[in-house]
Amino acid sequence: MKDYIGYQHYSEGVPRTINPDEYDSLVDLIEQSIYKFRNQVAYIHMGVEVTFGEIDRLSKQFATYLQTKTDLKQGDRIAIQMPNCMQYPVALFGALRAGLIVVNVNPLYTPRELEHQINDSGAKAIVILANFAHNLEKVLDSTPLEYVIVTEIGDMMPFLRRTITNLVVKYVKKLVPPYNITKEISFRQALGADSKDYKRPTVKNNDIAFLQYTGGTTGVSKGAMLSHSNIIANMQQIKAWILGALSEAQETTITALPMYHIFSLTVNCFAFFVGGHRNVLITNPRDLKALIAEMKQYNFTVLTGVNTLFAGLLNHPDFTTLDFSRLHLTLGGGMAVQTAVAQRWKQVTSSPITEAYGLTETSPGLTSNPLQGKEQDGTIGLALPSTEISIRDDDGKEVPQGERGELWAKGPQVMLGYWQKPEETAKVMEEGWFKTGDIAIMQPDGFFKIVDRKKDMILVSGFNVYPNEVEDVIALHPKVLEVAAIGVPDDKSTEAVKVFIVKKDETLTENEIREFCKDQLTNYKQPKHIEFRTDLPKSNVGKILRRMLKDNA
Repeated sequence: MKDYIGYQHYSEGVPRTINPDEYDSLVDLIEQSIYKFRNQVAYIHMGVEVTFGEIDRLSKQFATYLQTKTDLKQGDRIAIQMPNCMQYPVALFGALRAGLIVVNVNPLYTPRELEHQINDSGAKAIVILANFAHNLEKVLDSTPLEYVIVTEIGDMMPFLRRTITNLVVKYVKKLVPPYNITKEISFRQALGADSKDYKRPTVKNNDIAFLQYTGGTTGVSKGAMLSHSNIIANMQQIKAWILGALSEAQETTITALPMYHIFSLTVNCFAFFVGGHRNVLITNPRDLKALIAEMKQYNFTVLTGVNTLFAGLLNHPDFTTLDFSRLHLTLGGGMAVQTAVAQRWKQVTSSPITEAYGLTETSPGLTSNPLQGKEQDGTIGLALPSTEISIRDDDGKEVPQGERGELWAKGPQVMLGYWQKPEETAKVMEEGWFKTGDIAIMQPDGFFKIVDRKKDMILVSGFNVYPNEVEDVIALHPKVLEVAAIGVPDDKSTEAVKVFIVKKDETLTENEIREFCKDQLTNYKQPKHIEFRTDLPKSNVGKILRRMLKDNA
């Protein structure tokens, strides 16, 4: 995109291209960062601090165990199923340093979903939090797993606190359902390996680092093959875009999004690791009271999140008691940040939400709003360095500037393809371009705006209605807490718009919503059906699941 108009809106110092080969592999990236920040605090979890040097020691011990005490070989897959806790980066970095391919698994998966992912990836080992081991037990015999490494939430704490924490979690809070896995290995036992026996693997940049599974919103979830180079490239793009506005080894980041999710994996786990950040790990971000209490303990400067997290915080009475004076980067991704939420966030915190956009298949970042006060609410910003964006019609031809079309992307962060699914890969890849499935427009200034998911469009009497637009309008109503829009069958118009609303104020009525929409939306975009609910179905990172609403409508 040599003539891309958006370059003129890049923040000062942001390059047009990045070097994806600065590091030989993620192993090299990890080791260089550890060497640079060895004595700095890398992670904080439940009040316990671990330095970069301690991460080095622990992850190398775990890598040594994998190399010397198991039959795992370079290129074998290892699953990791745990929320944000100190064990996650230790297991992740250790697995990569052993030359293994990491398969991140959502801890909230049902036994069926877990079984599919393990079998599809061919994982031979899993590191799992004890809280979820009962689900694994149900399907273990029908998977290729040979090694089950189990950890408890307090395993990285000093002895007395570890003992008390694990006992409370298991017997007082009863968060560890009974299970029986006969050959389980203790994570702490695995950390007892002597790292003098560690042998650094020869890993190439184009080797697969992760099988990162898509959410499975259409059909069965697929494993995106992300190479070491893919992740490094996106980390470099993010670093070029935002780390220039941050101070190396001076930032404290609240990591509420789970690091097994691609957004937090690349941004929090890798980009901020390279920047020498202190990452405050939040195990359960849905407990907003506990999250805010945690935030109150630290002079946090960076926060990453999704729209539902920001909205939830804004609507919690304790949120305004926080000190926002040091907050200078709030990064939003994973789903569209609603205009009403972005505006209110800036009013309350004096820090804008910098909205970015990407997908699992693109490691994930493709675009982002610039920093330094140039952001545009309601857009996904500009193409990141070394990234090409094209808006295409159904025939794959570029549409005129300003017209709607599917967003295609090309860059060093685009996946190698789907694991063992060449036909599925062929559907979304064409000559290096990845077809995102998102409908977008490019504004005259080079900023991109997502209209909606291609598959979520609602066809009303021949007109396309985009749920995001309807949701954005209704979210502006002061009595609305959350909203989701879908299309439902209609005899007269093919489909009709139906909205599901969670009230902020119990006095809200259906008629108020209809009157509000009349002033904001043309007739065919207005909801024909309105249903009030106490909550809406959400993914593990808080993304509202329209598919589930549609299935049950």
